[in-house]
Amino acid sequence: MKTIYITRRETFNAAHKLWREDWSEEKNWEVFGKCSNKNWHGHNFSIYVTVKGVPNENTGFVINLKELSQILKDEVVEALDHKNLNLDVPFLAGMLASTENMAIQIWERIKEPIAIAGGELVKIKLVETENNYVEYYGGKEPF
Repeated sequence: MKTIYITRRETFNAAHKLWREDWSEEKNWEVFGKCSNKNWHGHNFSIYVTVKGVPNENTGFVINLKELSQILKDEVVEALDHKNLNLDVPFLAGMLASTENMAIQIWERIKEPIAIAGGELVKIKLVETENNYVEYYGGKEPF
């Protein structure tokens, strides 16, 4: 049997600010620019989750996409949608709410449920704007 990769997309909206309490307002502005706005700012995020595996003989699926969608809704969308990432999300507490840190924390939340559903998490692509996104491979080099 051949290994195949399948990707599911979900979306959510959230606000955050990039700010370090141990830095001055000037230093925060110098490093984070408009993203350090004291009144926050928001994004319409898209997340692409790629899973790999061998298709099941009976279903032809690597993972049932309805099940993958439900995992993402339970672990990502419900946790992040219409939230203030700095204040409302326990798994981001104590860290900068950067897209990079979000991708790492999301990976940790969904890796096990995806494995239980029969797939292997390969990549998360988290899109913050049409020009900015991160890709995370669980700490492994993709190439």
